[in-house]
Amino acid sequence: VSKLTCASKASTVGDRFKALLSRSKWVRQEELEQALDGADGLDGLDGRLAAYDPAREYVAVVVAELQRGPACWHQVGGGHPASIEDSGPWLYVLDHGTSRAGRRPGFSYTGSLRPYRVSPRRPVAEGILLPDYAADGDPRAEQAAPARSTPPVVSAAQAEKLRAVCRMGREIVDAAHRVIKPGVTTDEIDRVVHDKHMEFGAYPAPLNYHNFPKSVCTSVNEVVCHGIPDMRQLEDGDIVNIDVSPIFDGFHADLNETFCVGPGVTQKKKDLIKASHDSLMKAIDACKPGFFYRDVGGIITSHINGCGFAVDKTYCGHGVGEYFHCAPNIPHYAGNKAKFVMKVGHCFTIEPMINTGTWKDVHWADGWTAVTKDGKPSAQFEHQLLMHESGAEILTARLPNSPPLWWE
Repeated sequence: VSKLTCASKASTVGDRFKALLSRSKWVRQEELEQALDGADGLDGLDGRLAAYDPAREYVAVVVAELQRGPACWHQVGGGHPASIEDSGPWLYVLDHGTSRAGRRPGFSYTGSLRPYRVSPRRPVAEGILLPDYAADGDPRAEQAAPARSTPPVVSAAQAEKLRAVCRMGREIVDAAHRVIKPGVTTDEIDRVVHDKHMEFGAYPAPLNYHNFPKSVCTSVNEVVCHGIPDMRQLEDGDIVNIDVSPIFDGFHADLNETFCVGPGVTQKKKDLIKASHDSLMKAIDACKPGFFYRDVGGIITSHINGCGFAVDKTYCGHGVGEYFHCAPNIPHYAGNKAKFVMKVGHCFTIEPMINTGTWKDVHWADGWTAVTKDGKPSAQFEHQLLMHESGAEILTARLPNSPPLWWE
């Protein structure tokens, strides 16, 4: 494995092996024999297959596709996987990311989705500036900042830094979009997102923020937000939201989009995605200096109610810039009591989460994954905005080469 993955950016053999885990699988003996037909390194494998004890042992085979053809290495290991579909060295996340377990936690799941095992934390390349929470999960600077209570005003120099990091965020989301298809795990999406951050020299803000274990949020079907990437493979007909937040040169980007997986996505899910996107764009169109942040929710709610869906009331948009989250808070539902009016230099997100049925949500045992209370699908879009005299600049706008959304 060390030789086969020596071109990776990881610094140790163990870290290089982690990149292969999401592409590895347990296979039954008859499938293995077919896959290895004509491969180098088969000497002794027949003997191992004939002699091992299936009750307490397994035969592990590593296969590589080389230029001259397939080659393999094999060995006998102790123990037996409890589940062919869900086994291996990864663990389930518990307690907001502070602990792990070898068994899936008990929970009254509201829909068909279930948590799967989560890979170890991916390493951050040397030279990338780490936030204060990278080691212990506690964003002390953000919590103590005056920006928590008063929206900061961005200078011209800071605006340029925001444009640069938001361009990175856009390219990272687009990179994730390009790999989405049935059979891809959300952990593989996390690997793509993480590697793209390392390529840019940026830190993925979700990684260890309040102990979140991964570099991106991947929210599938009934997950409203903060889904943790794991070894579950995306299925034809799923929808998945990708939420990305790079930090570069002291400033944050924050954006997300919801995508279809395969051709089997129902029209109802497609309508939900489109309604979420359109409600965001209508809210952005209304933004201008002097506009009340509390009135954003009325615009979104009016559009969403007309589409027959519901606005989730638990989560809101927020200020962003030097800090991941700061003032103002921007609820997406009508009748909220949000403070402040928009001013030139304010930088913030609008990110409506739209549910098919009830607006209410619950959290899984991991403490992060928010799902609809009725188990029905949810969709979300998010843009980061910078306020000017003429209106809002969309810092995270789609590019001419961005992969198309389902209606484009």
